[in-house]
Amino acid sequence: MSVVMLIIIGAAAGFLATRMMRIEADIVTTVAIGIAGALVGGLVLQVLLTVMGAFAGLIGAILGAMLLIWLWQTYVQKK
Repeated sequence: MSVVMLIIIGAAAGFLATRMMRIEADIVTTVAIGIAGALVGGLVLQVLLTVMGAFAGLIGAILGAMLLIWLWQTYVQKK
């Protein structure tokens, strides 16, 4: 993301965040809060997606193994 886009998004995010939290701040502080928030939020989101991606892989592997066990018990194993 370009620096200009980061500043624009940061300004918007800072403006919305300061209004939601009912904080009165000048423009420079608002933009700084927004840019810092975008960086922190981006890092947190990246970590969450990585962890959830690994967790989703584990869930998928378990479900796949359960399906194969069911297929094996149903069609291969003779009782």
